[in-house]
Amino acid sequence: MDDRRQLQAWDRRYFWHPFTQMQCFGDDDPWIIGHAEGNYVYELDGRRCLDAIASLWCNVHGHRHPRLDAALAAQLGKAAHSTTLGASNPPAILLAKALVEISPAGLEHCFFSEDGAEAVEIAVKMAAHYWRNVGRPEKQIFVTLENAYHGDTIGAVSVGGIPLFHEVYGHLLFPTLRLPSPYGLARERFAAPAGDSTAAAAAWLTELESLLAARGHEIAALILEAGIQGAAGLLPFPRGVLAGAQALCRRFDCLLIVDEVATGFGRTGKLFACEWEDVEPDLMALGKGLSGGYLPLAATLATAAIYQSFLAPFGETRQFYHGHTYTGNPLACAVALENLAIFRDGEVLAQLPAKIARLRDGLSAFRDRPWAGAVRQFGLMAAIELRNPATGQAYPYGERVEYQVCRQAREMGVYTRPLGDAITIVPPLSVTEEEIDTILTVLHAAMSQGSHP
Repeated sequence: MDDRRQLQAWDRRYFWHPFTQMQCFGDDDPWIIGHAEGNYVYELDGRRCLDAIASLWCNVHGHRHPRLDAALAAQLGKAAHSTTLGASNPPAILLAKALVEISPAGLEHCFFSEDGAEAVEIAVKMAAHYWRNVGRPEKQIFVTLENAYHGDTIGAVSVGGIPLFHEVYGHLLFPTLRLPSPYGLARERFAAPAGDSTAAAAAWLTELESLLAARGHEIAALILEAGIQGAAGLLPFPRGVLAGAQALCRRFDCLLIVDEVATGFGRTGKLFACEWEDVEPDLMALGKGLSGGYLPLAATLATAAIYQSFLAPFGETRQFYHGHTYTGNPLACAVALENLAIFRDGEVLAQLPAKIARLRDGLSAFRDRPWAGAVRQFGLMAAIELRNPATGQAYPYGERVEYQVCRQAREMGVYTRPLGDAITIVPPLSVTEEEIDTILTVLHAAMSQGSHP
């Protein structure tokens, strides 16, 4: 216990945490997770919690999976790292091949990085560079969404759109064109999803068509999250938005970038969310679950046309001038290869429909509660808006009521965190149906009790 107190003191003294107001860090008695196993994480003092956020949406098959552990250990016996600038390594080569083989048709080349923001940043740079390579430098504007989130590097923030996260950096960003959130438009105009989501998708696509018709000659790419806006609070698109966007991008000759960082690797019930609408993007960003939640690893996949536009005699300096020290790290790639092998066995995806249905059924208990607003789900991702039962409105941001609810849930054995005014459920894919029931039961109790701060 003395060691734990010392670590807590050093944590608050030295460690600047992400997305954290450090002045009040510690008010919620943050856990120091000493170990994890299966679908559970353990505090240093032995307290156990069901990991209902999959270690920030990246853990896929549970903690300390024996096959992933073995793959990592085997690679440690060979090489931990070597550069891929002018050299290569077997795990990176094999993983690039495997990703191309399982990704949507047309994606034929793979560029590695370490996290989702970098994967998006690379896609943005590739798109802009591509149009210069083919002699159309005027196509340099990116179209994105209100409330978009694609990571926290400058390029990724430029194509983001969450004021709380991004507004302070506005002077550093390149300009973009923004369309309304498909979820927001559907909810405001058509009362979807309960209302006409088909009409909502058509209305959003009409706005995209008008923009592309007017300015397509200068638009490099449209970037979309894959069917749901994640960090905005898990806001699902009406069905048809992705496929319709692809058709319009083809028609008006601009690239489509799909961000599958949060949705890739089974999170929505298919390996990639693009598969639900048979979408074949020009560029696709992957991250989070790529390594099964073990090591920092991301990838940007590109079509042959984009890749070939960079090919030229060396002296023309047309190569893609981008890279990282740990690009194609063999440890991360080796564990990612085993992650894909587990998916190939078939059981993970085969078991998801029943789990998704169990989550859907359980979420009905939150509807029409005075302390709950909208309830949203997309595959094995869900969000429940917390509301002040006295007013029906969200609590003021500064009161941190959502954090208090999550702390209460943690004390009851479920570990999660809020997104704005919503409590999220994004467990590992290995979660059992009984564990889904536990998550929902605990959150129901924590939200009903914690909505009276």
